[in-house]
Amino acid sequence: MAFAHYSLAIPFETSDPHKTSILTFSSTSSSSASLLPIPFSSLKSAARKLSLFPHLRSIGHKAKAKPQESEVSLAADAFTHFKHLLLPITDRNPYLSEGTRQAATTTTALAKKYGADITVVVIDEKLKESLPEHDTQLSSVRWHLSEGGFQEFKLLERLGEGKKPTAIIGEVADDLNLDLVVMSMEAIHSKHVDANLLAEFIPCPVLLLPL
Repeated sequence: MAFAHYSLAIPFETSDPHKTSILTFSSTSSSSASLLPIPFSSLKSAARKLSLFPHLRSIGHKAKAKPQESEVSLAADAFTHFKHLLLPITDRNPYLSEGTRQAATTTTALAKKYGADITVVVIDEKLKESLPEHDTQLSSVRWHLSEGGFQEFKLLERLGEGKKPTAIIGEVADDLNLDLVVMSMEAIHSKHVDANLLAEFIPCPVLLLPL
């Protein structure tokens, strides 16, 4: 069976003046979005190439403009309708890793800006009894979210289920009808989360924060 596939890329500036980030949207049935770092110079180079052939922009069927416009609108709407955010925690650091702290700070900032609710899901392949510092980790989570202005949030613990963290994140996002998942690229680099599987399982946009 053949599937039509459309992608939309939107650049966002980051704190690093030499890098930017791209939010990619897919039109497949399980649409997803992710924020990935790419060199800013590549974007400028691509922009220069396009400017050399302005007449090529008008080539093609006019009917193609409507899907593009609708996807641009979808992308814009995704950044103005955050009502429920998910913060997955997959590392075992009792005081949270640098990437998890960054994701927590970003989550509270977005939730405050858009008046959204926050759900935190702590994921580990081991049972709670095998994690002596688990309670310390939960206290760290509460402290960091409290620092961001959120004393109240939903906390889920998915421990020792024998499932991949990626699948659990997708299940939670789907069950709670979430609007955005916020994670650090650290979770990808550490192999806790599989980016390819995430694109298949996740039913909503994913914000991946570069370290």
